[in-house]
Amino acid sequence: MQLLDGKKIAAEIKAEIAIEVKKLKSSGKKIPHLAAILVGNDGASQTYVNSKVKSCEEVGFKSTLIKLEKDITENELITQINLLNNDDSVDGFIVQLPLPKHINEEKILLTVAPEKDVDGFHPMNVGRMTLNIPSYIPATPKGILEILKRYNIETEGKHCVVIGRSNIVGLPMSILMARKNKVGNCTVTLCHSKTANLKEETLRADIIIAALGKAEFLKADMVKKNTVVIDVGITRVADSSKKSGYRLLGDVAFNEVSKKCSYITPVPGGVGLMTVVSLLQNTLSAAKEEFYKKTISFDVTDL
Repeated sequence: MQLLDGKKIAAEIKAEIAIEVKKLKSSGKKIPHLAAILVGNDGASQTYVNSKVKSCEEVGFKSTLIKLEKDITENELITQINLLNNDDSVDGFIVQLPLPKHINEEKILLTVAPEKDVDGFHPMNVGRMTLNIPSYIPATPKGILEILKRYNIETEGKHCVVIGRSNIVGLPMSILMARKNKVGNCTVTLCHSKTANLKEETLRADIIIAALGKAEFLKADMVKKNTVVIDVGITRVADSSKKSGYRLLGDVAFNEVSKKCSYITPVPGGVGLMTVVSLLQNTLSAAKEEFYKKTISFDVTDL
């Protein structure tokens, strides 16, 4: 068994991005600028956004954090998004999810200009991804692709089982693993809460990507020998022996599954660390106008 070290790969990518930024700066070109909108005071969201700001500083990006009260109206939030859409100094931005219940997340995500949607959630970017047209790929799936690529894990012709069908991870991951790319060309089975005989499906898998958000859901008896296991989940579990009062568990029962698989991502230290650097990669692409050369408007007034 070999660990797929997300911490190591994330550090490598940050170093590569930092070199790119120095080249841009030395040639007098614009420094990439990432902005983030944070609505409310959710602790996990705050921590995640802060890590993005810190990562921007580490690679030489400019960053802007916009904090808004949790009782902000939907229209006020849309106004703020449109200000960023029209701000030429900002290359890309994210609206941190989840949003307060009184705000329609779908409407908000549609308001973000596709060329600045470095989260890769806008339907235009999802459509481009599905058609294998260069586009911003959602950060977590993009990070998983990087892990598989940098560890030279063979995917062509393999059977990949994705557990979980969220729009953020599971669904795009199933599309990406099936695409005609170097990391791809898999036969993909997408499993979810309504899948019958899930264990039968996972036992046929050469690659398993677990992204359902249930601590230690995937057990050793659900995995055949030498399977590649990618653990996307991260759940806080109370643990009085820890200074923090909790420990982090993935969707995979690591201690037992790791004895059977060929490669596995740890939690923490695996996929989670790749999410932020993938966002940085998307922002660099936005600054270099790799995917979009002009502003594309999208009208959401009829939603």
